[in-house]
Amino acid sequence: MKKFWIVVVLIVLVVGIGLALPGGKDYDYLRIHIRANSNSAVDQNVKYVVKDKVVEFLTPYFANVPSKDRAIEIVSSLKPQIEELCRKTLMASGFSYSVNVKIANEYFPTRTYANTTLESGYYDAVIVELGTAEGDNWWCVMYPPLCFVNKNETNTQIKFKSRIVEWLKSLFS
Repeated sequence: MKKFWIVVVLIVLVVGIGLALPGGKDYDYLRIHIRANSNSAVDQNVKYVVKDKVVEFLTPYFANVPSKDRAIEIVSSLKPQIEELCRKTLMASGFSYSVNVKIANEYFPTRTYANTTLESGYYDAVIVELGTAEGDNWWCVMYPPLCFVNKNETNTQIKFKSRIVEWLKSLFS
């Protein structure tokens, strides 16, 4: 019975602290957001060409990433290559506008990917800005790799973990 009350108090503290912090929750996801230069048809089309190249380039790096922190480290180390890939892709398509890749914590609306729904809120994200980045955008999840899975692998499974649930299980085992 004593363990039960300890767990109840800890859960109340964790929820209270989480709600009191700016931005609310710290989601264990790393999203990717590719922002088109504008909403013109050509800018929207090239955004998808860039997206395909970025996803193809990053897929091998994200197939077995163990954590969001490691995913952020990988993207940080690959930032120059990602920017160069985007620039070359734009140039090959006849565009000369700038590319900026950054990691930021930004607001995302509720989104469903296959059987997984991510609630609206602030998420860490890799932001790829094409030109003025004022057009409609494309986004997905890099970690866990909902967008970055090897399409040739037939039994890729995404597993979601909760540190709180794991901790609670350890208390009772």
